[in-house]
Amino acid sequence: MSLNRSPQTHQILIERIPRVTGHEVSTWLSRLDEGPGLLRFTERVNWLRAEHNLPHSYASALVHESDLRRRAIRA
Repeated sequence: MSLNRSPQTHQILIERIPRVTGHEVSTWLSRLDEGPGLLRFTERVNWLRAEHNLPHSYASALVHESDLRRRAIRA
């Protein structure tokens, strides 16, 4: 699933996460990696929302960031 956000909007959301959530982005990415092993974008977003009470936009940004970093490692 692709996001309908600009790269700038994504970056702004990622930068705000520590202030909004009280946890660093790296902590959230670790939680995603250690989570229930969901594969689909929407499933991972919904898991973050339900398990950690994150707003949809931040959960989506975190899942997207996780996917971006995984692709960067493979390349």
